[in-house]
Amino acid sequence: QVQLVESGGGLVQAGGSLRLSCAASGRTFSSYAMGWFRQAPGKEREFVAAITWTGTRTYYADSVKGRFTISRDNAKNTVYLQMSSLKPEDTAVYYCAADRTRTVPWSAIPKHSDFGSWGQGTQVTVSS
Repeated sequence: QVQLVESGGGLVQAGGSLRLSCAASGRTFSSYAMGWFRQAPGKEREFVAAITWTGTRTYYADSVKGRFTISRDNAKNTVYLQMSSLKPEDTAVYYCAADRTRTVPWSAIPKHSDFGSWGQGTQVTVSS
């Protein structure tokens, strides 16, 4: 089982930026498709962004498109989420997730059920 550890969350003013990191254990990170989800209080966990094994394909929720960028460094076993132009509605716990069984890129927006491994989450709070 892969272990995922998120970091980089915090408190930021609206319009600011944060970069989240997710470090993965194991030697086969480069074979995992990776994603970021978030969950705000009282709401369901929602998809934010995802990236394929080599980083050649990325996927974004409409709500973050143009503001967030997902990337990965397979040499460091790490996936990143660069968040810019943050809004108060981006406030949530952000979770990193790994899809270890996928063999082809997603044909549509990834679903929560596609991912079998999850981190503990990191809190992002955007003040107005």
